[in-house]
Amino acid sequence: MSSITFDTLKFANRLKSAGMSDAQAQAFAEAQKDVFAEALDTTLATKVDVARLEAKLDHEASLLKWMVGVLLAVAIANFAKQFF
Repeated sequence: MSSITFDTLKFANRLKSAGMSDAQAQAFAEAQKDVFAEALDTTLATKVDVARLEAKLDHEASLLKWMVGVLLAVAIANFAKQFF
């Protein structure tokens, strides 16, 4: 779970100085903090996410190397069949 630094008191005070009531400003500031926290939890990659992606890429790279090797072997065998 990611966390951010968000000054809810400063935000609420700004809202109050703009004409909102105290209760509305505090509720809005808390809601804004929750929105930021949820957005960070769903959009940022963690170390586990990065490690999982690296493992998947390593697996796919080894599979690709194997497929290219088989393709080259078939091509060489076909070439050799034509001349020998």
